[in-house]
Amino acid sequence: MKIIPNCDLGRQYRRIKSEIDKAVINTLESGWYVLGKKVESFEKECAAYCSVKYAVGVGNGTEAIHLALVACGGKPGEEAITVPNTAVPTVTAITAAGMFPCFIDIDATSYTLSPEALKEFIAKGTTYRNGKLINKRTQRVISAIVPVHLYGQCADMSPLLQIAKKYRLKVIEDCAQSHGALYKNKKCGSMGDAAAFSFYPTKNLGGFGDGGLVTTNSKAVYEQLLLLRNYGQKDKYIHAAKGFNSRLDEIQAAMLSVKLRYLDKWNNERRAAAHLYSKLLEDTPVILPRENEGRHHVYHLFVVRAPRRAELQEFLRAHGVITAIHYPIPVHLQGSYKDLKLKHGAFPVAEKTCKEIVSLPFFPGITKKEIEEVARLIRTFYSK
Repeated sequence: MKIIPNCDLGRQYRRIKSEIDKAVINTLESGWYVLGKKVESFEKECAAYCSVKYAVGVGNGTEAIHLALVACGGKPGEEAITVPNTAVPTVTAITAAGMFPCFIDIDATSYTLSPEALKEFIAKGTTYRNGKLINKRTQRVISAIVPVHLYGQCADMSPLLQIAKKYRLKVIEDCAQSHGALYKNKKCGSMGDAAAFSFYPTKNLGGFGDGGLVTTNSKAVYEQLLLLRNYGQKDKYIHAAKGFNSRLDEIQAAMLSVKLRYLDKWNNERRAAAHLYSKLLEDTPVILPRENEGRHHVYHLFVVRAPRRAELQEFLRAHGVITAIHYPIPVHLQGSYKDLKLKHGAFPVAEKTCKEIVSLPFFPGITKKEIEEVARLIRTFYSK
């Protein structure tokens, strides 16, 4: 039986193997492996690609959010607004900064932070005094919003930015799954006070290990990030701030520079694959992903909502098709966050969505025949 994997990164590597191998060898021969010319060059390339002034390479995507929050003034004990259906690392980053997540329910079509739910929460669940937004339930100051551009589509940023401006909240975009996505012709990573990217291997711009990056248009935030990622060090052995160890290494930067040149091409291939899936599945019971108005979806994943999900997954597995769930348990219901004292039913849209979503095989290099076979099997399952 031929297996159709949920993800196969080797196919992408083999397409550009000679360029990647050359970049690695050149870096090894240079004798410089941490915070050198490769990182500096890649940062400039990313800043130009995202249409921002500055970019700072860091250790991974989680630390990108963490350091961005700290650099933008987030303080221990404060809260950052985000969504409960994200990957846990989004919230790990918030807690690493000494802050607390303040969850808001999601939009049912884009699976991103709902501006309407946020407005309702502010109207009923907060007070605003002395220039600070206070969560009535916890009595903590809310100082930031971390919108997650989930699955490759940007959150609805215009109303979120308006809310942030009104209540003096910093906006840190979580762009881990959305390299190259657009919102009203603006690149993701260019709209907030700062933005965080992950280069985990499965991402649209994925490295060959961990890596991350923060973008910003603020010189002050940029300078803070340079300190924070490298022990707070301004000059060698001169430490101007209490920092961390979070540095993108030279080898990853060299390989990512190669892959960045192909990002738009690969994103277009993802969009073509997504459109083929959608065409083949349009008259089935599954709810297909939707590209909302004013967005340019880059389909990090192809996520559908499926009736009888467990049965469908088992049927596909029996026929050699591997699926996944991103993500099965909302963060507020994870055991590690039970201290937040949030119960089932707190965020009904996110909770319902998490029970229905399934990620179909989807990766750079997936073939038309593979997509057609997955679609055929899904149609067969629902015809019974």
